[in-house]
Amino acid sequence: MKALSKTTRSIKPTEVEKKWHIVDAEGLVVGRLATIIANILRGKHKPSFTPHVDCGDHVVVINADKVKFTSNKAAKKIYYKHTGYPGGLKETTAEKVLEGRFPERVLEKAVERMIPTGPLGRAQMKNLHLYNGTEHPHDGQKPEVLDVASMNRKNKVSA
Repeated sequence: MKALSKTTRSIKPTEVEKKWHIVDAEGLVVGRLATIIANILRGKHKPSFTPHVDCGDHVVVINADKVKFTSNKAAKKIYYKHTGYPGGLKETTAEKVLEGRFPERVLEKAVERMIPTGPLGRAQMKNLHLYNGTEHPHDGQKPEVLDVASMNRKNKVSA
């Protein structure tokens, strides 16, 4: 009989098996959806999670423009960027971004800020695919449907 090991085995990059998941973001809250997506991109849902290896899965998000905020955060949440020139601090609200040309950036920024910065985080963010409509070009990968609405209900603490 084999004795139990006291060391944790780190997975190697060649041993990683990446799956594809698809999420319909219509009507879901940005922050709750972003945490689920970030955990899947990092690979924290797998028992073989290794922090220094990209062991996460690919996530395809459709209807990324139809996410919502709770309360009046859409009007109060402010995104800042700097032009690089003196006094070049620009700000815009989440509401304006959702109504603008690239509404998927709201969800992209929310997920990006939950992923570690650096080369590993950039590699993990490349596994996120956001689309505004219901059409996406990843049917060939046969993505599994991820029911995020039931995950949110399951993780909430009932009082």
